Amino acid sequence: MLARQREYEYYEEELQPQRIEKPAPPPKRRPTLNTHLRSRCFLLLALVCIMAMAVTIRSGITASRGYDLVKIQQQAETLEKENEHLKIEIAQMKSPERVRRIATEKLGMSTPKTVYFATGAKE
Repeated sequence: MLARQREYEYYEEELQPQRIEKPAPPPKRRPTLNTHLRSRCFLLLALVCIMAMAVTIRSGITASRGYDLVKIQQQAETLEKENEHLKIEIAQMKSPERVRRIATEKLGMSTPKTVYFATGAKE
């Protein structure tokens, strides 16, 4: 029996998981910073920001000029209408009927009954 017990212990040792020692991990090194890449990324970001600001400012200026253009066009239309009104008023002021009426009513003038024309003598 003793022999069987030793066999049993022998087999039991084979069945148990064996401990495998892992090699020690290498010491952790502090990562080195790639400052050249970081500076390039910063410059790229700054360039993109500046371009975005330029586009925004330019679109604002364009919108402002558009509003000014519309305002000037409206003023031009208003002035053209006023000009047409003044042309009509000038035509009414120059009418012969108005001139005759003012001459007779306000200035006391009258139209002559006969009109004489002088002609130069030709030889």
